[in-house]
Amino acid sequence: MSQFVDECGLNIRGGDGGAGAVSFRREAHVPKGGPDGGDGGHGGSVWLEADHNVASLLAFRDHPHRRAGNGTHGSGGKRHGRAAEDLVVKVPEGTTVRDLYSGEMLADLVQHGDRWLGAEAGQGGHGNAKFLSNRRRAPGFAEQGEEGEEHWLTLELRLMADVALVGYPNVGKSTLIARISAAKPKIADYPFTTLEPNLGVVRPEGRPEFVVADIPGLIEGASEGRGLGHRFLRHVERARVLLVLVDLAPAALEEPTRQLEVILGELSAYQPELLERPRLVVGSRADVAEAGMTFDGDRLSAVTGEGLESLVHALGGLVEIARQAPPERSAVVVHRPPTEDVVVKRGEDGTWEVGDRRVARVANLNDLTNPDALDYLHDRLKRMGVDRALARAGVRDGEPVRIGRLEFTYEEG
Repeated sequence: MSQFVDECGLNIRGGDGGAGAVSFRREAHVPKGGPDGGDGGHGGSVWLEADHNVASLLAFRDHPHRRAGNGTHGSGGKRHGRAAEDLVVKVPEGTTVRDLYSGEMLADLVQHGDRWLGAEAGQGGHGNAKFLSNRRRAPGFAEQGEEGEEHWLTLELRLMADVALVGYPNVGKSTLIARISAAKPKIADYPFTTLEPNLGVVRPEGRPEFVVADIPGLIEGASEGRGLGHRFLRHVERARVLLVLVDLAPAALEEPTRQLEVILGELSAYQPELLERPRLVVGSRADVAEAGMTFDGDRLSAVTGEGLESLVHALGGLVEIARQAPPERSAVVVHRPPTEDVVVKRGEDGTWEVGDRRVARVANLNDLTNPDALDYLHDRLKRMGVDRALARAGVRDGEPVRIGRLEFTYEEG
C-alpha cells in the first residue's frame, strides 16, 4: 500500500480543577453554623481518538496546542463547581504517539474508535464541609484545584491512500494530484516518470479530507511482473477507491477503450477483488483531445481545471461511503496502568522526589499556607505510606524532599 511517514508535534493539557470553598452556615438563630463549603469541579481530560474521517496530521501543523476546559470553583451552601467536558482530539487511524523528549511509545491508535488518555484532568478540591470530623469541628481550610497534566507529544502516521490513481504512463496522474492537493510531484514526459507513489492530501469543502496516491503507470503484462508491474500493483491493494484515468490525447499509446480494457484486466489478474472496489473512470487530458473523440464518461483536464471540482466531490463521496465499513475488531480504550507503590527517587539537584501522581495530587490540592491544612496533609500522607517509602528509599534526617509543590526537610521518627 502506498504510504509515507507524516510526523508532527502536539502539546496537550488537561483542564485545571476548581478550588473548594471555605464557608460556614450563616442563618438566623444558628450562631455557630457548621462548614458548608462546596467542592470545586473537575477539569476536562484530553483524549486522542482514531477517526476514519481524518486522513492526515495537517490540522496540527498550524495549531499544535489542545487544551481542555477548567472546572469552576465551589461556593457556600455546599454548592459544587461545574466540571468541564473532556476534549477529544481526532487523529487518523494508524497514528502512533510518542513522548517528544524521551521517544517512548505511548499509544498506537490503529482503528476507528481506538482512544488514549493523553492528559488527565486536574481534580477539583474539596470544600471545607468535607473536612468536618469529631476532632475538627470548624475546619478553616479547603483544597485547591489541581492543575491538569501537560505533555508534548510526537504524532507519527504512516499515511495510506484512500484513492489510488491508476492509468497508463504519462496519462496525467502527477499533474492531477498536483492540482487537487498540496503534493509537488516531479513531472516529465517519458515512460515511468513516477517510480514511487506520490501522495497528496485533498481537503474538499464540506467533506472530510482524504489521501490520493499517484500510482506509477501500468502497462500490459504488469500482473505478470513486466516492467515494474508487481512493484506498482502492490500500492493499489489497500486503497479504498480506484480512480482509473484513460488518456484522451491523440498521442496516447492506445485507444481509450483499449486502455480501460488493459487496466482492468491487469488489476483482475493481479487480484480479482480489486474490481469490486468503488471506482471512477475518467478521460484525462481533455484539453488536447480531438474534437471528434468519443468517450463514454466524464472528462477532465488537470491543466485547464475542467472537471476537477466535480471529480473531487465524487471521490470524497465514495471515500466517505467506503470508510463506513465496520472495523474488523471492536474499538480499544487504552488506559495507563495504575501505580501500586509509592515511588521515591533522588532528583538531579539532590532532592528526593516522591514521583507518584496520587501522592503529588494530595499535596498539590492542599493549601500549604494554612497550618490546619498542613496538619491534615501530614496525616493523609502518612496513611498513604509516604513515611515508610521515604525510609525504605534511604532518605536521611535533614535531607530535602519534594512532593508536587510541597518541599520540606525530612525528619526521622
